[in-house]
Amino acid sequence: MLRTVSLTLLLCSGLLNAEDKRPNILWIFAEDLNPFMSCYGVKENPTPNIDRLAENGVLFEKAFTPSPVCSPARSSLITGMMSTSINAHNHHSSRTVESGNFLKVPALPELFREAGYFTFNQGKDDYNFIYDREAFYTGEVRLHYWYTFSGGGSWKDPDRKRGQPFFGQIQINGGKYALKESYLAARLTPEERIDPTTVTLPPYYPDIPSVRRDWANHYDTARITDKQIGRIIAELEEDGELENTIIFFFSDHGYKGARHKQFCYDGGLQVPLIIANFGSNELIERAKRVPEIAALLDVSATSLVLAGIQLPATMESQNLLDPNNRREFVISTRDRCDFTIDRIRSVRTEDFHYIRNFMPERPYSQLSYRHDRPEIKEIIELAAAGGLDEIQMQWYGDQKPEEELYDVANDPHQIHNLAEDPGYQSELAELRMILANWIEESGDMGEVSETETLKGIENLRFIKSRWEEKCINPEYQILEDDSET
Repeated sequence: MLRTVSLTLLLCSGLLNAEDKRPNILWIFAEDLNPFMSCYGVKENPTPNIDRLAENGVLFEKAFTPSPVCSPARSSLITGMMSTSINAHNHHSSRTVESGNFLKVPALPELFREAGYFTFNQGKDDYNFIYDREAFYTGEVRLHYWYTFSGGGSWKDPDRKRGQPFFGQIQINGGKYALKESYLAARLTPEERIDPTTVTLPPYYPDIPSVRRDWANHYDTARITDKQIGRIIAELEEDGELENTIIFFFSDHGYKGARHKQFCYDGGLQVPLIIANFGSNELIERAKRVPEIAALLDVSATSLVLAGIQLPATMESQNLLDPNNRREFVISTRDRCDFTIDRIRSVRTEDFHYIRNFMPERPYSQLSYRHDRPEIKEIIELAAAGGLDEIQMQWYGDQKPEEELYDVANDPHQIHNLAEDPGYQSELAELRMILANWIEESGDMGEVSETETLKGIENLRFIKSRWEEKCINPEYQILEDDSET
């Protein structure tokens, strides 16, 4: 049985020295990346370093994020709690003291530090709660964007004691910059770039040059990610840290395309997830593949278990490496994203995917941050001109169905909604009940609109200060009403 540890015990036993052989835990945390990699069967996109991780660990073939947008997903992973359970579900909330949702549950960096680990974050945090950064991480902290902070920590930090195990996060761009040609050109030679004419587009996107280029760019970012991982592995090895470091590689959510990021289809939810160890950790099998569905949320508990740290009783995350913890379903949630207000919940099982749209009157394609992108503009123009087929036009109607049900084995692209099919009413009723029970039992805080609380209104005010005229959802009217009184 794994031992549990506390700072007091470690100090008394003298384990905070060179003899402390507990494993380092390193998260390589990519942004906006689907598993378009050779170890996931995409052989036309070779990723040898990611393949090497898979050869030295456990690859989860169907891992799903708790939210298809950055800050709720990151808030979940750093706490092991669904963002809807800790009021961290609205994107870029708690960015001011007035709107502040102060963290009320233990976060992983605090738990690791209490257990004697050195903790660092290299890159952005993007959490939807206010926290003490000095209590979380060692290393330089600076303002990264207008809404989030970035850390400059490393396992090389002089504040790390000799032999002290570390819990670290290295944030990498992943698919974030697929549209930035200068970024791609600086990291891949012309010969290394994917030819857009060779990629296979999913049927819900029109076959036009701008979409092909964007899709090929996402493949390119996976290989840039692979090169970054290769450099991290080499640096760990050079520093003598590799064999005692357990590496988690994953992404926060999927590709930034119109039907991927911010939406609860597999394209937005399915991410790479590999747990690797180049040493001899008995809990991590080599070259193992897990075909069953898995929750990315469970990275949190698994990291603690591998370090021998007791899980908080309230934590919703579970140990991925315990075969008795296999999940029968994975819940994912989407609420306000930037200035676009919506509420979507999904239940993903091995065979079916159920999606509940709580605001069916708002179309999938309502105004969002991505509307300024060339390929999105072109798709919208095609939709207006009648240039999209029936499947593609599903995304550009005036509203969306209240419920969606997909047979994922026979419909991997999730384009044939079976919610009204008489032959699937028993499956629909079962999944509907699973979601209803989860909402009640977990206390889903998305049930309460931001307009109903003072802090929520301050969140909306903050968002409008950034996005201004794009804040057209009716919820923003409360800000106009306030200004008139």
